[in-house]
Amino acid sequence: MKNSVYIYLLLLLFLSLELTAQNPMRRIPGMSGIGRGGSQGQDSLKRRDSSEDSITIRFRYLDTSRLNMLDSSITDFRKRFPIPVDYAFLGNLGQAARPYGFAPRMESGWDHGFHAFDIYKYKPENVRFFQTTRPYSELGYLLGSNAEQSIHLLHTQNIQPNWNFALQYGLINAPGLFKNQNTNHNRYLFNTDYHSNNRRYNLYFMVLSNSMQANENGGIKNNENYLDNVTTYEQRVTIPVNLGDYVQAGQSFLNSSLNTGNKQRSTSMMLRQQYDLGKRDSIVTDSNVVQLFYPKFRMEYNLNYSTYKFRYYDSNPDTPFYTTRYDFLVTPASDFSIEERWSEVINDFSLYSFPDSKNPQQFLKAGLSVQNLTGQFDDGKRRFYNLFGHGEYRNKTRNKKWDIEAYGKLYFAGLNNGDFNASGSLKRYISKNIGYAQLGLQNVNRTPSYIYETASSFSFGNQPGFNKENTTRVFGSLENDLKRWRVGGSYYLVSNYTFFRDFYKADQASGLFNVVQVDAEKTFRLSKTLHWLARVQLNQRIGDGPVNLPLLFTFHQFGFTSSLGFKNLLLSTGIEARYHTAYKAAGYSPLQSQFFYQDEEEIRLELPDVAAYLNFRIRGFAAYLRAENLNTARIIDGSFGFTNHNLAAPNYPYPGLQIRLGIFWSFVN
Repeated sequence: MKNSVYIYLLLLLFLSLELTAQNPMRRIPGMSGIGRGGSQGQDSLKRRDSSEDSITIRFRYLDTSRLNMLDSSITDFRKRFPIPVDYAFLGNLGQAARPYGFAPRMESGWDHGFHAFDIYKYKPENVRFFQTTRPYSELGYLLGSNAEQSIHLLHTQNIQPNWNFALQYGLINAPGLFKNQNTNHNRYLFNTDYHSNNRRYNLYFMVLSNSMQANENGGIKNNENYLDNVTTYEQRVTIPVNLGDYVQAGQSFLNSSLNTGNKQRSTSMMLRQQYDLGKRDSIVTDSNVVQLFYPKFRMEYNLNYSTYKFRYYDSNPDTPFYTTRYDFLVTPASDFSIEERWSEVINDFSLYSFPDSKNPQQFLKAGLSVQNLTGQFDDGKRRFYNLFGHGEYRNKTRNKKWDIEAYGKLYFAGLNNGDFNASGSLKRYISKNIGYAQLGLQNVNRTPSYIYETASSFSFGNQPGFNKENTTRVFGSLENDLKRWRVGGSYYLVSNYTFFRDFYKADQASGLFNVVQVDAEKTFRLSKTLHWLARVQLNQRIGDGPVNLPLLFTFHQFGFTSSLGFKNLLLSTGIEARYHTAYKAAGYSPLQSQFFYQDEEEIRLELPDVAAYLNFRIRGFAAYLRAENLNTARIIDGSFGFTNHNLAAPNYPYPGLQIRLGIFWSFVN
């Protein structure tokens, strides 16, 4: 890794150690901004001012004024892990991943088309803008089998009461069980927000960068049954693979070089400035006067600048994989590479109106944007532009009974002329027993992603011209947080669906097809300490469409949660299982880092995926211990081992037994 990364890690580690020395291993007493926290600690030696050790920390996302609290619960490990439970990935942490359910792109306008590593990236819409009364830091380290490791670092503090900044860093490094599948992802984030003393001027700034590097082995070879040959291939790293088979077995995690695979980098900068006109007010307390400001009209300017770099590289392409799968006439020469770069600049000006000056979550918004794009390809550089308008209405009533959202965007001119997307939803509180009900509608008319264009560096051969995709989604849900259940459903109507087949061939569905998706989740309290979390998803395609989905996906967690009589302890332990019915899962094209439609090979689980876990939290310290893929245990040819692998995609097996140990600290200075 780069020296700058080590320097950054050492600085934040030093900061964390300093904070630990000042206040070692405590729960952050009085931390009113953390949800589901434990009891407050006390000092038995002397009376203390509670304000000395207390912290109030909340955060909000960029496009909402709702304040959120940090979640200190420990039951759900996926909150600390980047891969959602309803995603399939290619067998190693950091490799390409996709959801089991139907998830078309529901956004109009230009799109580069590379999304296989999105779940590992920092994204602008997920950036948290904090407000905290004291400096706050998090340090997380997760160690797994086969030298897998991930690091999470966060520090935020208020420079002034009206000015906050946050720094965040994430690392994922995993050599993997099979040959040439090591990954090395680095993510960086800096964000700050400032509000003037009179509350009229607001500034938001963020810069984030994602460096995704994944070696690609093209899956294991299928000319014989390697997975059941535990005599010759007891060490799974010796199984031959389609790409990078020349890589020496047992590669160290310290070697993060790219042998054969993809390296994708993206950097985004956003500057938002707002100026409000409205009414001033104040609240008089016993000790001071709190100044308030209620906006009636807002002017907003946004500047977004992003760069993207996508590269496939093979240092030694000594394989027929290129000629058989991609129809290359000859095997490429050494140091074969494909590269595509983009830069994007968006200037946006918007106006807001607040009908109810005392409710900032009710507003009307209208704006106009100019987007400038520059693409660099193997055959030269191209420039494009887009001019689009957008409008929005939101109303979350102060009594929290109604939540109304409507949004629309239309491209007037440019590369994506005629694209649009419109959405609306209505959410209403019904009763204590039912909770909230929601109904919504989305319609997206979009130009297919640029990777489907002949001009793309990752387009092999002339691609046909495609019509605009159109997707309509009707959705609804019922949810009750108090009783811990949720049920929802979506109905998709899709036309001109664009997809890849046969590894690299772009195609478009000629007719309409529908997808129905229903999901439900419920936590059953079996006793004071025992719970059963059940999640079920049903998927059904109607009509002849290039989409294959499992009819059923389900996840279950049986757990025990208790303090065991200790004031500052919270322990959670149990087992988890997930299962999906057999289906013809999408194949994966390593040269383009794209999942593609295939209708030949069916993926069927040998057994449901099973994991056991033991999590606990003591004040500001939390630990997670997991044993995953217990279902792979078997005796074959007189030998016991965890070799009964499930497949994620054709020729891509999941690993055997996977042990993960994670530790996470929270500090307040």
